[in-house]
Amino acid sequence: MRFVFYTHSLTSDWNHGNAHFLRGVMRELVHRGHEAVALAPFDAWSRANLAADQGFAPLDRFEQDFPELEERLYENGFDHAAALEGADVVIVHEWTDPRIVAEIGWLRREGAPFALLFHDTHHRAVSAQKAIAGLELRDYDGVLAFGEALSARYRAAGWGRQVHTWHEAADTRLFRPTPEVEKTGDLIWIGNWGDGERDQQLRAFLVEPVRDLDLRAEAWGVRYPPPALAALAEAGIAYRGWIANADAPAAFARHRVTVHVPRRPYVESLPGIPTIRVFEALACGIPLVCAPWDDAEGLFRPGEDYLVAQDGDAMRAALRSVLNDPDRAATLAASGLETIRARHTCAHRVDELIAILADLGVGRGEREIAETETTS
Repeated sequence: MRFVFYTHSLTSDWNHGNAHFLRGVMRELVHRGHEAVALAPFDAWSRANLAADQGFAPLDRFEQDFPELEERLYENGFDHAAALEGADVVIVHEWTDPRIVAEIGWLRREGAPFALLFHDTHHRAVSAQKAIAGLELRDYDGVLAFGEALSARYRAAGWGRQVHTWHEAADTRLFRPTPEVEKTGDLIWIGNWGDGERDQQLRAFLVEPVRDLDLRAEAWGVRYPPPALAALAEAGIAYRGWIANADAPAAFARHRVTVHVPRRPYVESLPGIPTIRVFEALACGIPLVCAPWDDAEGLFRPGEDYLVAQDGDAMRAALRSVLNDPDRAATLAASGLETIRARHTCAHRVDELIAILADLGVGRGEREIAETETTS
């Protein structure tokens, strides 16, 4: 089948976590013999910021890291109808320009033969409801939402048809344990500081525990304001800036533990939705300690796959226990890796996508093949 993904950017992951998941899904589809191409706006803010921050080398390097992936850039006047000729499945991400969202829906209404799905991996359904409510989704065959709490929002509001929960997952072709890598640090944090919605939490669950335990620590990410950089420096945390997602597994491997501090919307309004870094860290076999979040859908086994710290003191205790007890750290890492491999790889998500499409009457043979391979 031919899959076309409308995305904000495939080549740039600067403050753009959805690129991680989409790359993994597309790689899995290509591995299975499908055709997959991404369409993205030439002036995407993630791509522009990456070029401004790092130059064009990371964009050029993308072809080396992901040679099987293809991205086409579009500008005003682009012929979307022509680009979608021959497509079997079109998946449009929530960050796509509303006019293009509507145009592709119109093509479907006018008889385009592809299955059309809308994909939401963000919190605007609660933080910018009017923007989502204004999208023309009536001609879409279904919605893919990256958590049940988000799916429930779509169903309750009547946004789209056949709302399916489709979680993010780890690209285990990229994210895997590399025990041969030497440990040179204690703790690593890979994440963006953001818009101030979790300043207090990052200080309580990351900065202060690292300072008080005198850990060798690194922080990677973007959008760190001067007060955040000053706090990192005062705590002895080395700030490294942007990291290409292809380099994240090696960075995890050089450290003994990592932490997850969820964004406020996913704690207060969309429970059960972790950042993709949870999937990726566990896939690398690094022990993980989380600030409080409600695993409402039972994606993991809290206390076994990762530890949960209810406050800063508990974070200090959890980090101390992992760093001082190699057996406990190994058990924790093995449990998290087991859950990822059993339930949360991009291969699992492609299986789920094929099943959703089969229910829409697309690619039934693919589903039968997948089921046969699973049971044989």
